[in-house]
Formats: sequence, structure tokens, C-alpha cells
Amino acid sequence: MPKRGKNYREAIKEFNKAELHDLDQAMEIVIKTSKAKFDETVEVHTRLGVDGRHADQQVRGAIVLPHGTGKEKKVLVFAKGPKATEAEEAGAEFVGAEEMAQKITGENWFDFDVVIATPDMMGVVGRLGKILGPKGLMPNPKSGTVTMDVAKAIQEVKAGKVEYRLDKTNIIHTPIGKVSFGPEKLMDNFNALIGAIIKAKPAAAKGQYLKSVTVASTMGPGVKINPMKLG
Repeated sequence: MPKRGKNYREAIKEFNKAELHDLDQAMEIVIKTSKAKFDETVEVHTRLGVDGRHADQQVRGAIVLPHGTGKEKKVLVFAKGPKATEAEEAGAEFVGAEEMAQKITGENWFDFDVVIATPDMMGVVGRLGKILGPKGLMPNPKSGTVTMDVAKAIQEVKAGKVEYRLDKTNIIHTPIGKVSFGPEKLMDNFNALIGAIIKAKPAAAKGQYLKSVTVASTMGPGVKINPMKLG
């Protein structure tokens, strides 16, 4: 275990880490224990009662948070012709085709947060799978990032769209805003996210679906929320 800083050690004295809290309590604790000098991001870590190794138990999707994430996202769009023009007019920071793929592979360029592609460009983007995939940047129809409606996709990203997907340990890690949002906005975003995850429950999932839900700021300790009171 890495050695924790002074702020973290002070923060965990302010509440019982083992206790399951109601949502409003948890948000108050997260805000109170945020000690960094910058506006920390608040993340939700949701462990699900599924086995993501099976295709029929995968959980993945995207949702536009009511109050956004508090982070400006740079968008790269793979498109040609009229769709490239549409992407530029909708506010995408970077638009292109093969030359963008070359820039990524040749220059190790990653000055973007989200990748959107039109379906006809997936032959080009597909070759970047081994590079974009591990970084969580690969466009996917389920998250709305492979689409002909590039303007809508860009607008949603700019409005605070977040993707959620299982990692190898069956946990979903998702940002829901900044500490400066305050408890009400964070709770709104939290409820929107959890609602989407519950709605995405696979038919093959058996037993308790929400195994554990923890909320934490970037540098702060995790605060456990009672999963039985959600949904």
C-alpha cells in the first residue's frame, strides 16, 4: 500500500470508513474530507454482481449528466466530406481521417478526451484499436460515439456525457462532477448515473446487482453508500 498523505490521514478520522451511509450523508462527507488545493473530481466506484467475462453480462453505456462533469472535453472526430464539416461546425476540436490516425500512431498524439467516428471511418479507426482501446478511447455504437449524427454526439459530450463500463474486476469507475458542485448537484448526477446502470442490468445477472457503491474525491478517502437503498 502506498503511504497516504497527511490530508488523507486527517480525513479518515472524520468518519467511519466501514460504515454504509445514506447518499446525502456520503456526499457531505466527500465534500468535507476534500482537502486538496484544487477543485477535486468526485468519482463513483460501483461493483456489480455480474461476470464481465461473459458477453451476456457486460454492462456498458453512456449518459448525459444533468449538471455535466465540470471538465471541458476535447473531441476528435473521424469523418470525411459533409460529415467533417458538420463536426467542425458543431465544435469538435479535431476533425480528419487517415491523417489523424497517422498522427496518433506516428507522433503518439493524444491531445483529446473523446473520439467520435462515422460508421464508414471504422475501417481506419479499427486499426487503432490496440492503442485507443486500453485508454478507453475506442468509439463504440453502444456509447453513441459511432454515429452518422456527429453534431448530436459532439453536443452530448460537451454537455457532460460520461461513459460507464465494467473493468476486469467488475467495477465501473465514473466521474460525476467536481467538489465545488455542492451536494445537491452531485446527488442529481449520482442518481442519473446509478439509474442508468440499474437500467442496463443484464438479464443474465443473478443475485444482488449493486454489490457495493463507493464515492470519493480525487485525493480523498472512499465513502461507502448503502446499495440496498439505491434504485
